[in-house]
Amino acid sequence: MTAAVLPMPKQLRILSIDWLRGLVMLIMAIDHIRDNFMLGHPDPTDLATTTPALFLTRWITHFCAPAFVFLSGISAYLAGTRRTQQQLSVFLIKRGIWLILVELLLISPAIRTNWDYHGFGLQVIWAIGGSMLILGLLIGLGASTILIGTLGALILSGHNILDHLHLHAINETMAGKMLFSSTGPNRKDLIPIGSDHMVMIVYALLPWTGVMLVGYTFGMLYRSNVNPARRKKIVRYAGLGTLAFFFLFRAFNLYGDPTPWSHQPTTIYSILSFFNVTKYPCSLLYCSMTIGVCLLILSATEQLNNRFSSILCMYGSVPFFYYLCHWYLIQLLHILTFFATGFTTDQIVNPRSPFLFSPVGFGFNLAGTYVVWVVVIVLLYWPCRWYGKYKKTHRQWWLSYL
Repeated sequence: MTAAVLPMPKQLRILSIDWLRGLVMLIMAIDHIRDNFMLGHPDPTDLATTTPALFLTRWITHFCAPAFVFLSGISAYLAGTRRTQQQLSVFLIKRGIWLILVELLLISPAIRTNWDYHGFGLQVIWAIGGSMLILGLLIGLGASTILIGTLGALILSGHNILDHLHLHAINETMAGKMLFSSTGPNRKDLIPIGSDHMVMIVYALLPWTGVMLVGYTFGMLYRSNVNPARRKKIVRYAGLGTLAFFFLFRAFNLYGDPTPWSHQPTTIYSILSFFNVTKYPCSLLYCSMTIGVCLLILSATEQLNNRFSSILCMYGSVPFFYYLCHWYLIQLLHILTFFATGFTTDQIVNPRSPFLFSPVGFGFNLAGTYVVWVVVIVLLYWPCRWYGKYKKTHRQWWLSYL
């Protein structure tokens, strides 16, 4: 997952944006490492089998994709401050197409550790690329910033109406899953293409497009002529209001999520049920919960400047580079661990899993998974720092695509 879609020149960089982006990028790696290294691959959101620690390990990563997509919208707006409307439209369309191609050709095989190109996954980079493509088309058609934000808000607030319409004939088609009704990285989402190819729809496009369109309009607050104190105040109250909406609608199961919360045998599991909102496709309450917190972080870090924040900003300034590298590093460690723990080439293929190097009995407990996470983010520090410095001192055209 990455918001490194529209790099800004140094004088326009907003440190709080890089800070938040860096934070969620590091958190994001936890989930991908858990998927690859967790023994038995338990479902962390199944309240019948999960533990509070495992649930929270998954829950905290819920903030990553909304932050990436929302910040991509803000970055798109800031990119438009140094381009004409037509130039921005063309740039976003080209960049959206590029990101979709990267998802299919570089990221999907890395996730599967299989470069036969018989299976493809449409995940967060597809959602960012597709949303950027739609945003570019809207800008090219002359849509105003306010109109774009209004459309995004309508999509976000209204798409959960589809939960009550039971449009199975549409939702079960490839187009329906791509646009409305993905249900996450499960085998039931595998859609055959021809006799020996398949695609896994993980991120439904339109709800995420709503997030990006709202983020684009939110970018107005980050223009250079906006008073930072005023921006900080607006962002803080927007975050508080968004979270208040989440708690009110979630508490009474009014609207905005297809899975209502319910009382569980213990208080802790009732709390987990309350926060167990739907990511696939991203529900209104899921987006409200996550983006509300992200807005508060943006407000709180507006003027934060210390050693820790500078490290996060370093990661956050090269998110697309980090995203690509982290997948290949995770899978390299995955393969090395596979052989180092005694598994053989005969066990590379698991008939019960679409992923290679994941036999029954492979992996670590939750603590071991966190150890791998620390190793990954530490190893990525030096290449990310090098690339960050390289971007600051070079102006090649291809740098805007990585």
